Amino acid sequence: MNSPKEIAQNYIAIGVAKTKLPAIRMLVLGILAGAFIGLAGVGSTVATATVAGSTIASFGRLLGAAVFPVGLAMVLLAGSELFTGNCLIIIPVLEREVKLRAMLRNWIIVYVGNFIGSIIISALTVYGGTYSLFGNGAAVAAINTAVSKVTMSFGDALFRGILCNFLVCIAVWISFAAKDIAGKFLGLFMPIMLFVLCAYEHSIANMYFIPTGLFAAANPTYAAAYANVHSTSLSSLTWGAMFTNNIIPSTIGNIIGGVVMVGMAYWLVFLFDSSKKGSAKSGGKKKV
Repeated sequence: MNSPKEIAQNYIAIGVAKTKLPAIRMLVLGILAGAFIGLAGVGSTVATATVAGSTIASFGRLLGAAVFPVGLAMVLLAGSELFTGNCLIIIPVLEREVKLRAMLRNWIIVYVGNFIGSIIISALTVYGGTYSLFGNGAAVAAINTAVSKVTMSFGDALFRGILCNFLVCIAVWISFAAKDIAGKFLGLFMPIMLFVLCAYEHSIANMYFIPTGLFAAANPTYAAAYANVHSTSLSSLTWGAMFTNNIIPSTIGNIIGGVVMVGMAYWLVFLFDSSKKGSAKSGGKKKV
């Protein structure tokens, strides 16, 4: 098992390698990560729908939360690039091993890739009939999730985004402590389950959840099934609301949660050396 200090030291090389990837590889790995998170969202929504309308409907959130960690497991174990986890690249930036612009390049390309992968899964699952499960109950759950995400305030999405990526980056951090697959999965499971259970906002997951609700709401059968269960109007569910009310604030929150609360915090605790940083001003390290 790697100690927290060893994780911090190891991530310097990991972050450098991430920023050195060619743009096309970075994009493809980003698309894969978006697809993995999207598929985890599918499983989470379907699991929630299995108890919708029953006397234990609230158990659905716990059930969905228990399924969702498979998404990050696929990201880390199969190999891909996830924007929220890559907020930890701030560590090699602070160590002066990576330039700020290299980190931003990685974030932008991976973010775009994540969006593409998420949209692909949304379209394939909605138009492939996945949400007709349980008498269209899965579609009702998907639309309801999307509506709840686009109707929250900017501040709520921001603060929930901070808490979300604090937990996501902690999950990534803990997984790096393990040296085998079982340990990595067990390490990431609880923090990811916790953020889903508490309804925190993950910008990349929402690139799947909200478009899925939008696609499903455009299907008359799914829309009618939703109207039979919920009185909330679907007029608030728009592409514009997706970005202004959720994706933008949750992305800002995710950056704060990952960069400040995990990356900078652990760099300060385990890597910061004022004497080293002072001497580096004269010579400096090689940057990528």
